Order: sequence, then C-alpha cells, then structure tokens
Amino acid sequence: MKYRVPVIPGDGIGPEIMAEGQKVLEAAAEKHGFELEWIMYPLGADHYLDTGELVGEDTLKELSAYKAIYLGSIGDPRLKPGVLEKGILLAMRFYFDQYVNLRPVKLLEGVWTPLKDKGPQDIDFVVVRENTEDFYIGIGGRAGSGKSHQDFEVIRSLYNVKFGLDAESDSEEIGYQIGMISKEGTTRVIKYAFDLAMSRRKHLSSVDKANVLSDIYGFWREEFEALATRYPEVVTDVNFVDAITMWFVKNPEWFDTLVAPNMFGDIITDLGAMIQGGLGLAPGANINPDGTSMFEPIHGSAPKYKGMNKVNPVATIWAGAMLLEHLGEKYAADDVIKAIELNLVEGKTKTYDLGGTSTTTEVGDDIARIVGGI
Repeated sequence: MKYRVPVIPGDGIGPEIMAEGQKVLEAAAEKHGFELEWIMYPLGADHYLDTGELVGEDTLKELSAYKAIYLGSIGDPRLKPGVLEKGILLAMRFYFDQYVNLRPVKLLEGVWTPLKDKGPQDIDFVVVRENTEDFYIGIGGRAGSGKSHQDFEVIRSLYNVKFGLDAESDSEEIGYQIGMISKEGTTRVIKYAFDLAMSRRKHLSSVDKANVLSDIYGFWREEFEALATRYPEVVTDVNFVDAITMWFVKNPEWFDTLVAPNMFGDIITDLGAMIQGGLGLAPGANINPDGTSMFEPIHGSAPKYKGMNKVNPVATIWAGAMLLEHLGEKYAADDVIKAIELNLVEGKTKTYDLGGTSTTTEVGDDIARIVGGI
C-alpha cells in the first residue's frame, strides 16, 4: 500500500522538525509494510516574499485530492503577525472545512509535569476544539477618530451609551470583533466529541461562558445538552472556561474528552500542553472526517532557533502518528507513540527543553531506531 502525503515544512524550525517526523514515519512504514510518498509544497514566508502568493486556489484544489497533509510551522518575523497564519493556516482550515481541532493532552512516562503529585495516570484527556467558527470568522473592524466603517454609526452609538456621551460627541477609536456559531457547525463538532468519548472512557465535558456571553455560548450549551440525550451511556458535564483552567491544574484526572468553541479551545489547549510537559510535546490535528485533514505540532515556528538543530521534534513526530492513524495504519501509529515514550523513559537522547543536550536530528534518529526494534 502506498500513501501520497503532502508536506508543508513551513517557516523557522519547520523544515528541521518535519525532516525528523518524516524519518520516523518512514521507519514505521517500513516495519508495517506500506510506503509513504511525500509531496513537497514550499508554502510559507520565503515563498510569499518571492512570489506574493500565500496559498493559491490551484494549490488548494491540488491538496484537496489528498486525505492527510503533514504541516510544520507557519510564521516569520519579516511579516506582520497574522499574514501567514491567516493567509495559509486558517485559509486551509476553512477551505478544507477542517471543523475539528483535535488535541491529545497526555503526560507520557519519563516527562516531568509542573503539577505537583500528578503523573501519567492523572493527565490523559483529549480536547475537541471547534475549528471554523466563533471569533475566528474574521468579522470586525475599527471605528472612530475619523475612520469610517459600515457599522460605525451603530458601534459609536453603543460606545456613547456606555460612556454617557451625547449623540454628537466624537467617540475615541474602538476595535470590535464579532463571534458567530451556527447550529450546523456546533452540532457536528459536538457529535464528533460524543462519538470520540464513546471510544474512550465515556465522559464528555463541555466548555463555554454561558453565564456572561449568553447569546452565543448559551446556544452552544443548549445544543450540547440536546445532543447528550442521544448518548445516554456518556456521562456529561458543562463547565465555564475559567473553571476549566482551574481544574486542569488542580484535578486533571477528572477529564476524559472535552469539547469547546474555537476561542476557548485555543486557550485551554495551550494550558494542556504545559501540563503534559511543554509545547515540544504537544501534537494537533485539523480534521474533516470526510475530506482533507492536516496534522501539525501546536507550537510556532520559533525563528530564533532556525538552523540550530536544537528544538524538540516530538510534537511533530506525535502529530505524524496521528496522521498514520487517520490513514488507517493504527498499529504503525501505536508503535510511533511507544517509541516516543521509550525514548523519553530512557532519557539518553533529549533536547534542551527536557533538560538534555541532544540535537533535533539525534532525537529523531533515536525514535526511528526504537520504532524499528519494537
């Protein structure tokens, strides 16, 4: 069996970590009797500066022919924040309708956590983040101080009421962002989370802020509770996002599967990364169950470390394991996870963030070696 997989190394440390991910996945493929053919795409800062293209329609159409994309990291200090992230990463998430952002939060053996008296038996849950709606839909703007906008009059009126100004007053400049969730978008991601919970420990926690942002997140909670009636075997609870951040730290063992709107999911998964040992150990997946999905580490491009061969490739390798499972190669994916954990337990080859002095390449070599010998 041969799988053709597009690879987007991206910016900064992206090419270095992707090389190690590919190396380990190739070792797993050789052991389990299938082939991986990498299709390289040079999307990123250099490509944009050379051509003026972020990701074109033709490229998106090409990528849509594949089941899974392997992505490094996007971001470069030569460009304003958001240019690459919105123009490439978010553009692909929206184009391929990757409505699930899947984040395992699992403390592996051999990894230190900043949580006192907690171990791998306590930190093992997964966050399902809605990935295409909420405050990430791109509707917003600035108003005031001579700047015009189609919603200026409405926004100015609200501002004047808030600060007790008369109708003729010139308001200071304001910025605003509009969040939106739909019944269809909310239902499908919550259903995905319920189905995932059924395959795990049958416990699903919903995250919202319905007590303050009641229109948008009250709607989310209503949809969650309505769907819960279709899954009587799943134990459910609803949580405010601020409470979740407390319980992640105090009692992470309470959680199995969580589902969250886009913005809150973005925030709590970074906290999850820290309690599982750091961003260098945190993989992620952007999933369309019926289309093209994308697998990546959740950390950034770390341009200050570019070319130094020192960063931790484990998150990228772990994301590669998720990619293999998505392709249907679960045994190979399991071997990659086992190899990562054995590497961490042995502790002979580890990068600076884990207290070691090994290079990115040395860690990749060691995990690939372990995969072949499991």
